[in-house]
Amino acid sequence: MNVICCEADTSIAAVAALMRRHHVGDVVVVEKNAEGLRIPVGIVTDRDILVESISLDIEAKLFTAGDMMTAPLITVQEDASLFDAIKLMRDKKIRRLPVLAQAGTLFGIITADDVINLLASELSLMAAAMVEQPGREQSLRK
Repeated sequence: MNVICCEADTSIAAVAALMRRHHVGDVVVVEKNAEGLRIPVGIVTDRDILVESISLDIEAKLFTAGDMMTAPLITVQEDASLFDAIKLMRDKKIRRLPVLAQAGTLFGIITADDVINLLASELSLMAAAMVEQPGREQSLRK
């Protein structure tokens, strides 16, 4: 899945439109380096928009992504283990974790939903193996 990105000067209305169009709850704010590669500098979540503008009855159109983004950005390297990423998310109390390539450019993103779906799938496969194991053992011992 592609990471949805914007630049710091993108209006919050445009950020919200990106979230709606791509069915995501976050947009990573990037700057382009000299080679034109995306370097993540912050993140804007749907919650940021709600808490920082709508709940305070402040016009969202007054803000840009740079105004609302959470920075500095907490990230993980692409070669980190899943469990290292989960531990970082837990320790920092975050639900979204951008993944960086070795060059520091944006590689992807891990979300809490991704982790839950992966672990649920793995647990389901393990449960099926446990349910099928007695039948397999019985057929081998006949």
